[in-house]
This record gives sequence, structure tokens and C-alpha cells, in this order.
Amino acid sequence: MKYLIGLYTLAIVPFALYGAFWGEYAYKGFAYNLGRSVLWPTIVFPVLGQILGAIVLVGVLIFILSRRG
Repeated sequence: MKYLIGLYTLAIVPFALYGAFWGEYAYKGFAYNLGRSVLWPTIVFPVLGQILGAIVLVGVLIFILSRRG
């Protein structure tokens, strides 16, 4: 598991550098692109971002509904 986390973290750095110098949001600077790079699979595969958004939405709804009763 540590190996996979290390590989994921290692993939963040080149993705952030690419985004900061040649990416669509290069004008926003390195810090912005580093933040975007943390979730790089959602940028490379946009459907993952939609799935992740749906999961977060359902989680928030469940949390709100469980606190009501």
C-alpha cells in the first residue's frame, strides 16, 4: 500500500509541473496547478470527477438526513 501511495504522490509532481508551464491554467501559477494535480485522475479521466462528485453529494445528503432524525 505504501508503494501505491508513493507512486501516486510521485505522479503529482510532473503533472503539476506540466500544468504550471504548459497547461490550460498555466497563468494561475504553480500552487494552483499543484492543488489540481492532487486529483490528477479526475483531470485525465473526466468521468471520474463526475463519479467522485456524485459520491460526495450522496455522502452529504446522507449526513444531513441522518442528523435530522
